[in-house]
Amino acid sequence: MRHTVVERELEIRLVLSPERSIPVPAKLGYRSDDPYAVHITFHINSERPVHWTFARELLVEGVFRPCGHGDVRVWPTKVSGRGVVLMALSSPDGDALLEAPAAAVSAWLERTLRVVPPGSESEMLRIDDGLAELLAQ
Repeated sequence: MRHTVVERELEIRLVLSPERSIPVPAKLGYRSDDPYAVHITFHINSERPVHWTFARELLVEGVFRPCGHGDVRVWPTKVSGRGVVLMALSSPDGDALLEAPAAAVSAWLERTLRVVPPGSESEMLRIDDGLAELLAQ
């Protein structure tokens, strides 16, 4: 079975303070063989890129209303009249507040939802096939 990858390069902003943010090149990634997750990779002054993975559902909901708790929180807002999606990420290595253009994130999410419609994720994983195989042994 072939897997589909949906990627989008975009510039996000790393918010350093209410008055200051810096542009950061980033890539949104989605794979049909990992249907519940979205991946964000970005480069901040480090040798290696920073990778984050969290539930696609969280990002889909976060485009419309505040959601999430703990390590990943997502919410929509306006900055200088532009619609943006804010992502607050927390890890033992530190915290980051990222600001992404809402239109770009939404268009990319729509592409992922066409590849794997909401509710059909488990079919992509073929968990039932695997369970049936295990139980048959």
